Amino acid sequence: MPKTVDNSFDRRANHLLRSIRLCGGCVPLHQLQFQFSDSVIQTLLDKELVQVQNTGRGFLLEIAEDFNS
Repeated sequence: MPKTVDNSFDRRANHLLRSIRLCGGCVPLHQLQFQFSDSVIQTLLDKELVQVQNTGRGFLLEIAEDFNS
């Protein structure tokens, strides 16, 4: 049963990456917190697939430049 949980978690993480790409590579972080759990967002941050940028007016979650190349 734990394998199913891992697959579901991976699907949500991949869905988040696709969503960010479709939005031009960055999305306001506050919009994602209603759609994705903090643990999914944190996992992508830990894997350095995404990064957080402080714009001075809020935070953006964007595809990491190293991952984009």
